[in-house]
Formats: sequence, C-alpha cells, structure tokens
Amino acid sequence: MEFSEAIRRRRMVRNYRPVAVSGEAVERIVSAGLSAPSAGYSQGQSLVVVTDARTRTQIARLAGEPGYSERGFDPWISGAPVHIVVCVSADAYHRRYQAPDKGAADAWPVPYWWVDGGAALMAVLLAAVDEGLAAGFLGAHAIPGLSRLLGIPENTAPLGVVTIGHPSPDRRSGSLDRGRRPRSKTVHYQRWGGGA
Repeated sequence: MEFSEAIRRRRMVRNYRPVAVSGEAVERIVSAGLSAPSAGYSQGQSLVVVTDARTRTQIARLAGEPGYSERGFDPWISGAPVHIVVCVSADAYHRRYQAPDKGAADAWPVPYWWVDGGAALMAVLLAAVDEGLAAGFLGAHAIPGLSRLLGIPENTAPLGVVTIGHPSPDRRSGSLDRGRRPRSKTVHYQRWGGGA
C-alpha cells in the first residue's frame, strides 16, 4: 500500500468483526512501532501486546465499556482481537542523556519521551492500516488500573491502548461533525500567520 493511501484510510475504528488477526501481521505491526524514532536513540518506548480474550475483557471493564455500550456504541475494546499498549519510560531518556556524548535531559523544555511515544503510536496505527486492518485508540487516562493489570513497572507510563482488528461498521464519533480546521488556520509559511 502506498503511504498516502495509508494516511488517507487511517481513522479511529470502534467496532471489529470476530475474526482473529494473524500472528505474523501482529509482529509486523509491533516491528513498525519499535522502528519509530527516539531522541538520542534512547529507545524508551515499549509495547505490551494483549491477545488473551480474558485480559482484553478486563481492560474493557477498566475503561468503562459497559457504560459506553449502554449509550448505543459497540463494545469495541473487548471486541478487538488485539490490543497494543504503547508505553514510555522517562528514565530511559534521563539515563541516555547522562552519557558523555549527550547533555542533560533535565534542561529540555519538552518531555521528548511523550513525543517519541506518539511517533510509536502513529507507526502502529499506520502499520495496522498497511496490513488491511483497522485500529482505534483509547488514552490511558481513561483506564485506571491498566498498569497494575498488565504488570507495567512504575517507571514506565502507558499512553493508551491501540485496538486492532478487522473493521466492522461502527457508529462514528460526534466529534467528526466539527470537520477539520481550514488550512489557512493551521499551516503557516515562514512565520505564524504567513500565507503560501
């Protein structure tokens, strides 16, 4: 698949058919996520792959899926045959930037482990599309107890869960009604407010 097509087709899907995803496809998606860049090659990103139905159901419960379903939405979290939890470790960046060839990370105005976690997240989302699959994302802030359930260490923070599977028709979010902001408000040339 061409990159432009993967970008165009990528959207957050919240319903999946009850069809397994091949282990080979999962491994290619994981490899793509781990190929994302990291500041100073700190490699502070980690992925937790969950395919066990019982664990996926527990994640869905922690995320409040029953209440979501009561509002007329599909049970998309428990229904996704694959969950990939994208995690980051600030400690990995602090250790790397204490090395002689780097400067101290404490001086950074931006916590780049979150930036790199976002790069890994996007790589996973696009790799799923490239495999002919669909993916959705639920932020970790909406899943209290996720780290405890999956045994994620204290020095590692989950960004959230990427749900992956074969898409089924879903009820689209009302957020899409807002439409995209016009390019004139989001793209600036040479300086803020500069036109093309």
